[in-house]
Amino acid sequence: MVRMLRPLARAVTYKRWLHIVVAIVWPSLWLFIQEAWWTQVTAAVLLGLAGLVPITRVVEGFQARLLLTDHRQDGESADIVTTPSVTWTDRGRTVVWLEARLCLGWIVSHLSVQLPLLAIDLLTTGLGHGPAADGFVTVEENRWWHAVLAPVPLLLLPVVVVWSGHFVTALAHRLLGPSHAERMAALEERTDQLLERTRIARELHDSIGHALTVAVVQAGAARAAGDAEFTARALTAIEETGRAALEDLERVLGILRESEKPVSSRPTLADADRLLESARASGAKVDAEVTGPVDTVPGPVSREGYRILQESLTNVLRHAGAVPVRVRVHVADGSLVLAIRNPCPAGTPGPGRGSGLRGIRERAALLGGRARTGPDEGEWQVHAELPLS
Repeated sequence: MVRMLRPLARAVTYKRWLHIVVAIVWPSLWLFIQEAWWTQVTAAVLLGLAGLVPITRVVEGFQARLLLTDHRQDGESADIVTTPSVTWTDRGRTVVWLEARLCLGWIVSHLSVQLPLLAIDLLTTGLGHGPAADGFVTVEENRWWHAVLAPVPLLLLPVVVVWSGHFVTALAHRLLGPSHAERMAALEERTDQLLERTRIARELHDSIGHALTVAVVQAGAARAAGDAEFTARALTAIEETGRAALEDLERVLGILRESEKPVSSRPTLADADRLLESARASGAKVDAEVTGPVDTVPGPVSREGYRILQESLTNVLRHAGAVPVRVRVHVADGSLVLAIRNPCPAGTPGPGRGSGLRGIRERAALLGGRARTGPDEGEWQVHAELPLS
């Protein structure tokens, strides 16, 4: 019983009833001037013509959002759009909405008035008097059991109000909701946002992860060496790596704070020397070989190649330590090839594990390339091929 009565305590129930009744107000005003069947027909025709105007969907959308949705629970309903009609399909749906709202308004308005009048007639005829109200339904004869039935129309009235409100809300979601093209556009926008968040998270992971790994390795090596000169070199490497990480962090935060504001450019393969020197300073014996015109590599490919190299060297320092590393960067035949190999010590994570390795493969896939990571002939390899076009 409480569940049945709960809708009657919600303001949105009566807002929906008002939304339905308002649809019949101005045609009803015309009835005071001349009561004729063609007034409703004229109203339907004029509403149909109004529905063809693109701005009508904006007006109806705002009105539906204001009166049909429960803002405490739903907030601004994304299922009801407030943009002008673009296609003829949108205009047609708006026309159907206006006509359906007019018909539903006529029915609910009459029931809202006639049900209380019918209850009065049943009560007066049940008490032995004639009909007191001039209702749409005429109650004839005086029967005692009319008084017993008098509460029934009053009980039906809230049912009409509640269920008509649910119906018109569902109808609004259907007819004033986004079209297929609008849903696809919203989905593409949402996908772009998720991809951008993923890219930013990957940027932070690679940059900050590399800086922290270098700092930890350098600090541990300096403490183990116990040499003042080595400690000074280690602190210098930590300082340089930390400064680069702070620049990357500032750039990424700038993107998050002000997407319209230009930010400093992301590092490319032209800046790979600092990665190699940082790894060497951390104790790794890096044998690097760069062939081909690296400077001509397109920006997106060069930037992603830099991050792949950074993550690969970070994994070497984190999991293998100061070991020999072979780095090959080759540009030829319309592709960029990155090959990083190092001894594969016991306990190295297997292929496919770790967010860094997954990020390498995702970066390659987004550019239409491919990447392999994992043990190969007793060594750990990262091999990425990125198309230049």
